[in-house]
Amino acid sequence: MRETSLSNEVVSFHHAPIFGLICGFLELDSSTSQRAFMFITMRDVISAATRLNLVGPLGAAVLQHHIAPISEAILNQWKDRPVEEACQTVSLLDIVQGCHSYPFSRLFCS
Repeated sequence: MRETSLSNEVVSFHHAPIFGLICGFLELDSSTSQRAFMFITMRDVISAATRLNLVGPLGAAVLQHHIAPISEAILNQWKDRPVEEACQTVSLLDIVQGCHSYPFSRLFCS
């Protein structure tokens, strides 16, 4: 992947493959890498909710504590998938994307 992308002098990667590449360079096992990626994703989503004032800082900490077992179950269900099974379909996000301007305007409404 690295050689192909760097050979045409265009560097544009998605976060997940780069995260996996860096974890591989650090010689982390797949379970630790996948758990770290799940934690970072969960933390980022909860952080965005806090910035949008949908949940307070203490509520965010409680929410993260309650979601941790669920994210662990999701991780165990989907871990160690081959690259051929890598896909992402989220119909709800496709619908909600049309409302992107609403949270943006709310973000700067302080």
